[in-house]
Amino acid sequence: MPTVSAHIATTLAARVTDMFGVMGNGNAYLLDALADTPVRYAAVRHEAGTVAAADAYYRTCGRIAVATSTYGPGFTNTITPLAEAVKAHTPVVLVTGAAPTTGLRPWDVDQAALCRAVGAHVVTVSQDSPVASTRAALEYALTHRTAVVLEIPYDVGGLEALDAVDTASAPLAVPAPQPPRAHDLDVAARALRAARRPLLLAGRGAFLSGAANAMRDLAERLGALTASSALGRGQFDARYDLGVAGGFGQDNAMQLAATADVVLVIGAGLNQFTMRFGALIGDDATVVQLDIEDAPTSDRVDVFVSGDARTAVEGLNARLADSASSGWRDSVTGFADGTLTTREPGDRAASDGLLDPRSLTKRLNEIIPDDRVMVTDGGHFLGWVNQYFDVASPDRFAMVGTPFQSIGLGLPSLVGSAAARPEEFSVLCTGDGGGLMALADLESAVRTVKRGVIIVYNDAAYGAEIHLYGLAGFDAHPMMISGVDFAGLARSVGADAVTVNTLDDLDVFERWVASGDDGVMLLDCRITQSLRAPYQEEVIAQNSALFAPAHA
Repeated sequence: MPTVSAHIATTLAARVTDMFGVMGNGNAYLLDALADTPVRYAAVRHEAGTVAAADAYYRTCGRIAVATSTYGPGFTNTITPLAEAVKAHTPVVLVTGAAPTTGLRPWDVDQAALCRAVGAHVVTVSQDSPVASTRAALEYALTHRTAVVLEIPYDVGGLEALDAVDTASAPLAVPAPQPPRAHDLDVAARALRAARRPLLLAGRGAFLSGAANAMRDLAERLGALTASSALGRGQFDARYDLGVAGGFGQDNAMQLAATADVVLVIGAGLNQFTMRFGALIGDDATVVQLDIEDAPTSDRVDVFVSGDARTAVEGLNARLADSASSGWRDSVTGFADGTLTTREPGDRAASDGLLDPRSLTKRLNEIIPDDRVMVTDGGHFLGWVNQYFDVASPDRFAMVGTPFQSIGLGLPSLVGSAAARPEEFSVLCTGDGGGLMALADLESAVRTVKRGVIIVYNDAAYGAEIHLYGLAGFDAHPMMISGVDFAGLARSVGADAVTVNTLDDLDVFERWVASGDDGVMLLDCRITQSLRAPYQEEVIAQNSALFAPAHA
């Protein structure tokens, strides 16, 4: 008779196509049963990579993936990416082993307590509930957009299952997003009707709801300018778009955004970085937010509409059908002359002879194919990535680690995004600190990615710390990373690699891209520490009062 693990595998296989894992005692029965299903299994080399890969998979294709690990240390290694998934609102299910039903052994820990600490939901399988428990885990993850841990007690996974499998493939009970209240839309429409300088600001939530077409129609109807969060790019007409909002934005564009009198925020959380620590929106502007949350995500919001973003924007379009355009977008000359979109090109080399990350990233953006799907690790280099790389749509760009402010999840994230879109060109941007932290899954990326590039912004330091604490006078020694040969490390696991000391060294990469060959190339880009990303200047300004007394 089928085991508990076999029923779990069958139930998962009805809804997911990909799983990422590391095998151990706690999930051996599950992985054995998985071999009899169509689910594609990708082995990663560190348990943190299992969840990071599943997270990036969802962010780049919108389909849920599953991670799996063993109990104990296998599970505790997943805590950071679980916290990241919770804070990023990513539906992820981690199937893990757990202590036996008889109680904790000397090497067990209270996994449910650790899940509660980071906000992950827990479902525990019993002999008579493998199908129901697996369905419950998937339903909770998708309904609440969060991480769920499905625990299989050690003495249960190999037992004969006592429930039936006839519900294994039945539709999941995932409620549709709630429509907005008509009264709330009426209030929002009145504010927009009165706008003379309307700005639409979209986040990734707008994309997930399918609101892009309706948003473009509304922006045209209002004569509005548009902008996006870092994760919401590619949804508007580029002719009137100010680009990324916040510290990643072009300064002239952000100054113009601050003159808007009504700002409609659609599916964006308005965190401190998007808001430029409060400077993005003028003091007298009216802020209207459309979001699936139950309450505003910022105290700057004046009018809040809770509900599905697409339905809400369509409702606003209907209410404003007879409104005259504000004409604001047509009065702005900065798009045509480039003053709102042109970035500082950078120099061929910095003053110390190392690479200028601005000119480096600009050149990489020109070389890498347009069908790119990009994921990033966390780090100071994000300033250059967000300023100089083009993004076609929100599902082609994921910053894994940013919601939890973590580094070291980049390499396994590349595994996940490449599995989500295997025929497209995969790109990872990471720093040397994050790259070393995730080094076990360099091998995973080289083994599983069909075609792509790993870009290491190698400044021989923890860059964010150098530019914040180093500037404040802290001892720099703990912030430094001695020269690491990432190109040599990449070759050791089968990748092509180039040490990039000058822009001319990118010619090898350009020829490789043009060849159309499959494989992975790593670019070990030796960048200067002397240039600071603009967003980091904002962070420094916010922290100056904290550091000045101790290190004046």
